[in-house]
Amino acid sequence: MVVARNLVGKSALLALFLLFALTVSSLADVQFTRDTMRLVTADKAVHELTVELAVDPAQREQGLMFRTSMAPDHGMLFDFGETRRVMMWMKNTHLPLDMLFIDNRGIVRTIHEDAVPFSEAIIDSGEPVAFVLELNAGTVKRLNVSPGDRLEGSRIPASRP
Repeated sequence: MVVARNLVGKSALLALFLLFALTVSSLADVQFTRDTMRLVTADKAVHELTVELAVDPAQREQGLMFRTSMAPDHGMLFDFGETRRVMMWMKNTHLPLDMLFIDNRGIVRTIHEDAVPFSEAIIDSGEPVAFVLELNAGTVKRLNVSPGDRLEGSRIPASRP
């Protein structure tokens, strides 16, 4: 009886491990293209950023999960292909992040700083947006980013004065 319980317990652990390994390996198959974008702040400073593009459902689902580092002035741009209210979370995300919620013209509408790693709390855009730019936590303060600033790049045309 004790041997049977140990075998059942070990089988359950092995099954959980295999499920986790399959999930992680399927996420590792998701590829991202990179682009260079410019973040223009109210003080007219232009900050060049290298971003990975999350444009399809699999890319948006994976996002920055399981990553343990990201270079300064790098980020991930989530392109939702439409303007809508967006809800994000930090499940399986090791890195603390700043999130910029951006409209279809590239204007930063709202900002969430220092999102907590692994948190499943919902981070709400608060209004309809087309993009979310995730950056390393502290980047918003370092670059002096605020609502009204502008993101420009191939996916977002430059604003006209």
